[in-house]
Amino acid sequence: MVKKNEQLLSEIVELVGGKDNILSATNCMTRLRVRLADDEKVKINDLKNLEGVMGVVEAETLQIVVGPGKAKKLADLLIEHYHINQDSSNRPETSTSNEWQKNKAAIKKGQKQGKLKTALETIAGIFIPMIPAIIAAGIFNGFASLIGTLQGEGALAGQFWETVRLLFSLIGTGFLGYFAIYTGINSAKRFGATEALGGMVGAMSIAAPLIDISQLFGLYDAEEPLNSILTTGKGGIIGVIFGVYILAKIEKAVRKRIPDVLDLIVTPVLTLLITAILFVFIIMPASGLLSDWLVSGLSVIIGSEYTIVNIISGYVLAALFLPMVLLGLHHGLIPIYAIQLEALGGVTLFPVLAMAGAGQVGAAIAIYILCKKVGNERLMRVITGALPAGILGIGEPLIYGVTLPLGKPFITAGLGAGFGGAYAMMTNVMANAWGPSGLVAIPLMHPDKMIHFIIGIFISYIGGFIVTYLFIKKEDVMNV
Repeated sequence: MVKKNEQLLSEIVELVGGKDNILSATNCMTRLRVRLADDEKVKINDLKNLEGVMGVVEAETLQIVVGPGKAKKLADLLIEHYHINQDSSNRPETSTSNEWQKNKAAIKKGQKQGKLKTALETIAGIFIPMIPAIIAAGIFNGFASLIGTLQGEGALAGQFWETVRLLFSLIGTGFLGYFAIYTGINSAKRFGATEALGGMVGAMSIAAPLIDISQLFGLYDAEEPLNSILTTGKGGIIGVIFGVYILAKIEKAVRKRIPDVLDLIVTPVLTLLITAILFVFIIMPASGLLSDWLVSGLSVIIGSEYTIVNIISGYVLAALFLPMVLLGLHHGLIPIYAIQLEALGGVTLFPVLAMAGAGQVGAAIAIYILCKKVGNERLMRVITGALPAGILGIGEPLIYGVTLPLGKPFITAGLGAGFGGAYAMMTNVMANAWGPSGLVAIPLMHPDKMIHFIIGIFISYIGGFIVTYLFIKKEDVMNV
């Protein structure tokens, strides 16, 4: 019998040390993320073995894998019924009663995972709340592009289809066109700045007066605007994140020195003035240079003019993506996706990495057949429950419920997925945005690349199945 969400959450709360040990909570597509006061109170082994929990990732936030849909429902229940704060920022609470516990938790987590992983966790915290909008915007842009293509070929005509195309384009552009602003707002949440001021930094990065300023100081290249030292969008979301980080530091420093009676007026004005000067003349050009270098570096291995380079890089990237998902580091790739979207008008890295989940599907089918031969009905039930999510692009149930506990299939799934990644890279599959990695990602692809993405997915299914079936023996699945 499947547990109700209320019962599962009650057991999770008890195993993480009770309600008082939870500082805040949020979720991503498959994980309930809780920020704890004291990690030592968590009964980690019991939590991992709890029915309904597919896996646990110990990071800055404790990440409990419960599957798509359920993660959001559990987070909502935790916030509403247990009165837990929503994890929307790293800003300290106004109450100081648990300050020592927060400091202890922060120090322990910093020692345990290091600066790199902490930085990636911060990036994840900025972008996770935007994932539903990113997916929706990409799908609507994809359909708008598809309708436009069919209109150009004469397959669709009339005011109705033009209205649908424009409406879809409006929805997609409504988010992606102002992605920098949303990034600024969420960055402010993470860094403890005023959210509206963070949004203003994002807005400044795409505002038209930037071109006038650039021309005034001789920083604008009229012949090749994208090569300008300073122009709209220069530095992209990397610049926005750095800009809001500086904004947070400046705002806190200014607020300490301004009398309370003047704080509401003077603090935001001084903060924005100082930040704008630094942002426009230092941060945007520097982050723009960094973005250009990153795009140039990626072009060596992604979208190379040499087919053999594309095949090798596609295989390696797809094969190695599963360990990143395991460690919860995959959200750190979002800035790279965004840079590609800004520079190329699409994302080529995401379709390649999306093949990793398909490799797991193929591996799981191979394991299912082996389980059937040896009579392991328990694992067969697990695979049956996790496969639909895997096919739809949510790979974590298969990772934590099937391939990772068995060990070798976690490797063979990646090796099989590499073949699909090689094909996707070789055929230059490009997406309008990023999101789930399975068949539901098809609408995210450019219309002329959808068929190649589908072929890549099925190549990964077959590759994951064959490699797993060749290397996994019956005894490997007999008593698991």
